Amino acid sequence: MAYFFWVFIFRNGTLVLTRAITIQFCYLIFIAANYYLNASYTIPYLLNKKRYIRFGICFIMGIAFTSAIRVPVSEFVSTYIFNRGNVRFNYFSIFCNSFVNITFWVLVILTGKMIAEKIRSQLYIEQVEKEKSANELNFLRAQFNPHFLFNSINSIYGYIDKSNKEARNMLLVFSDMLRYQLYECTVDYIDIDRELNYIRNYVAIQKSRIDERIKVSFYTGKIDGNVKIAPFLLISFIENAFKYVGFNENGRNVVEINLTYSGDMLFFTITNTKDAFTGQSKKALGLGIANTKRRLELLYPYRHELTIIEKEDCFEVILILAGA
Repeated sequence: MAYFFWVFIFRNGTLVLTRAITIQFCYLIFIAANYYLNASYTIPYLLNKKRYIRFGICFIMGIAFTSAIRVPVSEFVSTYIFNRGNVRFNYFSIFCNSFVNITFWVLVILTGKMIAEKIRSQLYIEQVEKEKSANELNFLRAQFNPHFLFNSINSIYGYIDKSNKEARNMLLVFSDMLRYQLYECTVDYIDIDRELNYIRNYVAIQKSRIDERIKVSFYTGKIDGNVKIAPFLLISFIENAFKYVGFNENGRNVVEINLTYSGDMLFFTITNTKDAFTGQSKKALGLGIANTKRRLELLYPYRHELTIIEKEDCFEVILILAGA
């Protein structure tokens, strides 16, 4: 459509239609070449990354190159297609005219494209904001009163006999975990020390409820306190390990958790023994793991490596986070 617009509006009225179409089509090729060069490379990889000098050089060189090519093309078309061999060509004039025309139309088309993309982007942002507001409103409507909850926990704590220290301690641990969930995990990333404290509390509660013959180990190497991690990123793997840990009378029964940090890389491994029956793998890979995989894709794109291994007697999860 742009081609016919160019031909019928901007062609020289003294030219026949065939010649106009041919000459303007040559122009259109050079304009299109510069448009796609800038739309696919110079704008996304140079202009959008604030490499303005390199963008300007590439933009001008592209137009200059196509303008230079148009000089012999124009001579060839006039001489051999329209048999105008007696016409003397001013090569510099053709180059300058080509440079100005190509520059003008490339700028017009690119500007139109960028305006259209800006409008689409703005509409998308507005739609996301509306959905976000709706989700926040639904969350607020569904949220219980945390003060009422903690007051209830304190009341229950007071009713537990003082001699039952284990139950009282478990309730305090649960209260601490709940406080962490409600008040501290409102950000995308959190100090790893706070996340580790939550995991230790969770492991302590789980150890109190499972068979004492199942050995639980939780090892953390020396981790810099400035390291941050997405909250609740590891807990789904730990929950699964305790949920599906098996007990074999004639073998070892363990839940082993290891977390180390080295060279800007966080290494997390967890292993749990399992019962020797089929169908366990389908259970172990539930909704929690699927959600965690999605969070990894969103929060650590191209910066994580997750491996889940099912062996004959155990499950093993290996997670590596880069730039944690």
